[in-house]
Amino acid sequence: MNFSSPPRHLSTTVVVAAIALALAGCAVGPDYVRPSMDVPASYKENGPWKQAEPKQIDSNHNWWQVYGDSTLDALVQQANQANQNIAQAEAQYREARAAADAARSGFWPTAGIDAGVGRSLSTSNGIRLGNNYSAGVQGSWEPDVWGSVRRAVEAGDASTQASIASLAAARLSIQATLTQDYLQLRITDLLIDLYARTTTAYARSLKLTQSQYAVGVALRSDVALAESQLKTAEAQAIDLQAQRSQLEHAIAILTGKAPSQFTLTALPADSQMLAKMQANLPPIPSGLPSDLLERRPDISTAERNVAVANANIGVAKAAYFPALTLSASGGFNASSLAQWFDTPSRVWSLGAALAETIFDGGLRRAHTAQAVAVYDAAVAQYKQTVLGGFQEVEDNLATLNVLDRETVAQSQAVKASQLAEQLALSQYRAGTATYLAVVTAQTLSLSNERTLVQLLGRQLIASVALIKAVGGGWDASQLNTADVAQAKNNSTAN
Repeated sequence: MNFSSPPRHLSTTVVVAAIALALAGCAVGPDYVRPSMDVPASYKENGPWKQAEPKQIDSNHNWWQVYGDSTLDALVQQANQANQNIAQAEAQYREARAAADAARSGFWPTAGIDAGVGRSLSTSNGIRLGNNYSAGVQGSWEPDVWGSVRRAVEAGDASTQASIASLAAARLSIQATLTQDYLQLRITDLLIDLYARTTTAYARSLKLTQSQYAVGVALRSDVALAESQLKTAEAQAIDLQAQRSQLEHAIAILTGKAPSQFTLTALPADSQMLAKMQANLPPIPSGLPSDLLERRPDISTAERNVAVANANIGVAKAAYFPALTLSASGGFNASSLAQWFDTPSRVWSLGAALAETIFDGGLRRAHTAQAVAVYDAAVAQYKQTVLGGFQEVEDNLATLNVLDRETVAQSQAVKASQLAEQLALSQYRAGTATYLAVVTAQTLSLSNERTLVQLLGRQLIASVALIKAVGGGWDASQLNTADVAQAKNNSTAN
């Protein structure tokens, strides 16, 4: 066979391939457009808002450093490296990236080689026994005429991007949970210190009543009342230890450790610790709600899932059109290896095949309807995620604004109750008041101080939740001087 003079059907195959390449410029199915949302111009809650300059937040941004705690910094870094939920999300990202690469391979032809040797017996012209040697290469290619592969690649790329956002969301969630648990543990340390100081004061009061009773100027009931008050405070202090242990165990798991292998040293006794932690409360960030769409990884995940579903509609619709397959093969086939390079031993073929499904019982129509339904569900999920994000921001802004005013009032209540306790003790020593008045004043003072510490804990938890709600990454450095001043003025005015 003469290779320099290809047969007529070779030219026909080339023409078919050229037509296929020309048609490959089209892709069935809708092109993706991000679902529109009615974004509010501002949050309902007051804040130092300014025009936002949206940007994607780096999930490795150390936003927790705004709380100024080196122990917390180290714990979050450990969680970033060892937390199993983050490891799972990272593996799922690699899985999505591999799936996208697999879809992209559809653009290319497949090729293979084969070689064989055989021995056969023929009786057509007498008995003949001989060998046969063959080797060849073959390939096939299905041009992406209707854009099925392109839509699959589009879906794979969007899925990979969704997995990246899911990894960021997982990392942010773990960081926020760890930060909240850690701050709540430190609040528990403050409460434990408060009860330690309280039980010391109650023990002194018990000695006072015992002394008064010994000299006959106090009733036995005063001693019993003082003892009951002391034991109640001691019991409440023991309960706080249980709460602290549970928080410590939760932090251990988040950092990838067994609870038995993890210990957090309690805060040292410091009367100014409450004020120091209050000073580390981060200011409210500036930015408009549109910023939220760029910063929250879960919203980014939901939006990319919409893109995946949109591309899959094109994949489903491409099944309505015929599939074109181009194939080619070439090689050698002879009774001995020495004859391989003789012209008669050379073999080759070129071909094109067109296949179309005539009847499938509505299978393609069902697949298309399913793809459209998945897309509609993804759009609804995206919009719900956006609305949920706005709600989380509003909830935590409202909480912080209310707690700020409540803390001011509670601080005044603490000062008043401490004064009342001092006056009641002085009056009891002077014999002008009963011990019941002392107990009442001490109980009120402890309750007010405990409430003040708990309010700080709620503020810290809400501030972390707000950081998470806006996608993480904001700190005081992102607020200009005017923003910070305005935030402080708002806080003072409230």
